[in-house]
Amino acid sequence: MDLKALRERLTAIDRRIVELAAERQAVVEQIGQVKRDAGQATRDFAREKQVIETARKQAVELGLPPRLAEALMRLLIESSLTKQERARVQAEGRGQGQQALVIGGAGKMGRWFADFLDSQGYRVTIADPAPAASGYTSVADWRSTPDEFQVTVVSTPIALTAHLLDELGEQGRSGLIFDIGSLKTPLMPALRRLAERGAQVASVHPMFGPDTELLSGRHVLFLEAGNPSATRAARALFESTMAEQIEMPLDDHDRLIAYVLGLSHALNIAFFSALADSGESLPRLSELSSTTFDAQLGVAARVAQENPDLYFEIQSQNPFGEEALRVLRDAVERVGATVAAGDRDAFVALMERGRGYLEKRA
Repeated sequence: MDLKALRERLTAIDRRIVELAAERQAVVEQIGQVKRDAGQATRDFAREKQVIETARKQAVELGLPPRLAEALMRLLIESSLTKQERARVQAEGRGQGQQALVIGGAGKMGRWFADFLDSQGYRVTIADPAPAASGYTSVADWRSTPDEFQVTVVSTPIALTAHLLDELGEQGRSGLIFDIGSLKTPLMPALRRLAERGAQVASVHPMFGPDTELLSGRHVLFLEAGNPSATRAARALFESTMAEQIEMPLDDHDRLIAYVLGLSHALNIAFFSALADSGESLPRLSELSSTTFDAQLGVAARVAQENPDLYFEIQSQNPFGEEALRVLRDAVERVGATVAAGDRDAFVALMERGRGYLEKRA
């Protein structure tokens, strides 16, 4: 066969692969419906393990690399879970035509929450001076809206959120009200004032970005601001998803986030800053890259694309942030001093201590 004929055959095979993927998705929809009718969970880890192990075994029998079959099946499983989760959210949604307001809904996370509430059957209004996405009722100023919302999400910069919470309290707004700020210390007085007024107020921190489609494996933090029933209502919005819900004291949040977000952000900013200051060409470094370098570069590249104003807020407005940065500086200096002194035993001790710490992950 000549090259043209072989390519035509390959095109036909590719089409069959896509058709089979579409057929698989159709079966997935039916499975999701059966699970919902039976009250079963969307995700079945034992079944996923079986599917992947079977695919790896079949790949060996067919002369294919097992990792190729596993990667393909994991991609299909993730797509299937995303479809089933969306269907469950829509089927079990609590909105039923009720009204929801997203203040700051033109922003990325604001739009995510607008879409999320819309999928649950809420009639969403976006309040934002910036142009909002089409498909939603939009107003420039939330103050012009009537008090008719069962859910109000405050998705604004941290510096504005506390003031908005106070204004919502002064207006006596009803319904569930929650912020989604990455830091809570600047918001705590306003949250507690709002609770003292009798408002249904809670605080939420989604530990994922606006491009997230599948919530399985993602965490959502729920922090009580003085009204337990409001916290339960906020959690109920995520009951139909596969997100892991973590309830924690409001006072603990920023201390832990200083390491979960602040430290990890700073580490990656330092990494790409060091590369930029090195004078070495990134294409040249990439040619020589290792597995570790590629992985770190991928994370750093994603961090570099994030909102610098938000990242500065996370670093500068967290009262525990400086301690996390001090720990990072001390660790870098300790590694440097150990290498400069040629102290192999101390270097090995650093590695072993880190290995022991990381092995305690759940």
